Amino acid sequence: MRPKVIKTEADYEAALARLDELLDAEPGTAEGDEFELWATLISAYEEEAFPVDLPDPISAIRFRMEQAGLKQADLVPFIGSASRVSEVLNGKRKLSLSMIRKLHSGLGLPAEVLLQKPGASMPAEHPKIDWQRFPIAEMYRRGWFEGFTGTLSEAKEKAEELIAPLIFPDGLEEGSIPCFLRKSIRADAEMDDYALSAWCARVLAKAREQRLPAYRSGTVTKSFCRELAHFSCLGDGPALAKEFLNQSGIHLITERHLPKTHLDGASFWTSSNRPVVALTLRYERLDNFWFTLCHELAHISLHLERDHDNAFVDDLKAHGSNTPETEADTFAADCLIPGSRWNASGLRSNWSASAVVDFASKLRIHPAIVAGRIRRERDNYRILSQLVGKGEVRRHFESA
Repeated sequence: MRPKVIKTEADYEAALARLDELLDAEPGTAEGDEFELWATLISAYEEEAFPVDLPDPISAIRFRMEQAGLKQADLVPFIGSASRVSEVLNGKRKLSLSMIRKLHSGLGLPAEVLLQKPGASMPAEHPKIDWQRFPIAEMYRRGWFEGFTGTLSEAKEKAEELIAPLIFPDGLEEGSIPCFLRKSIRADAEMDDYALSAWCARVLAKAREQRLPAYRSGTVTKSFCRELAHFSCLGDGPALAKEFLNQSGIHLITERHLPKTHLDGASFWTSSNRPVVALTLRYERLDNFWFTLCHELAHISLHLERDHDNAFVDDLKAHGSNTPETEADTFAADCLIPGSRWNASGLRSNWSASAVVDFASKLRIHPAIVAGRIRRERDNYRILSQLVGKGEVRRHFESA
């Protein structure tokens, strides 16, 4: 029998029998070399076929306590409180990553035992992120922690474990900072940066679930957006717009904004090289939907094609505060209603509901777009309210 890789139990039994025959072989002889080779092959098979289970973390903690003569009170600095120590040691509460790090560094317990992953090392920390500042309660309430079945209190304890995979889906590596952590924000009111980051991460998670064709650079142009705007005059225009964008390799995601964000939309790039347009639909009006959609597409065309590492997060009620925002506003307005047609319409100074409807019909767009432009330019949101399509958007998006 010649030495060979052991693949089956029969091979294993035969190898053990041959090893037994070679027990008396002298080192350095042909038989001695064969003995060492069989021993190596048998050891490799046993490691794979009969793995030794890692001790459970609580047993490891109790063993270290016994070794070092520690009492439960001595674990408070690592676990948090006397009652929490008792719950952990009695199996009523699972270890959080924060506890694991402290037990690893303070008591020298192996990372693979605490994490229950053979060969594991302690996960890297991000020094600039305070995980407790994320809107954990709202994220928990909305079911963003997929697979997690614990309480809100436990979710707050495990904030890093639950949120880090959303922020860093490919793992935390040096230099791997998602675009939305370097975002450009358009807002008049102060926004909660952690809430914005959580929302953007959720949008990207939903985008990763979609399978779209590849995006071709240069797709988003004014003519592309004008073709898109023609869907507005159809009853299911918003849904058709989503389908049109998806077929072009562009994600259109709707996700309700989080408190303290005052958010209408955002645009950024995925790691799979596809653009994302995200809308909150916080103002459920057709005029707002179409303008916000074209504004975010403008960012893709004018700014993000050249810089995939940036992101734009917008409150469109705020006035454009920088050149990119002004450019996106102008681009969107001209896509929906070409400047020459708007200037010749006379609607700036003399408008009526019937004139709005007639002009929209000539452009093959929804009257809400025309009414919305008049309201915006005049800064009067009480006029033409019957034409802006209030309550006509969310029904087109299941997740809204």
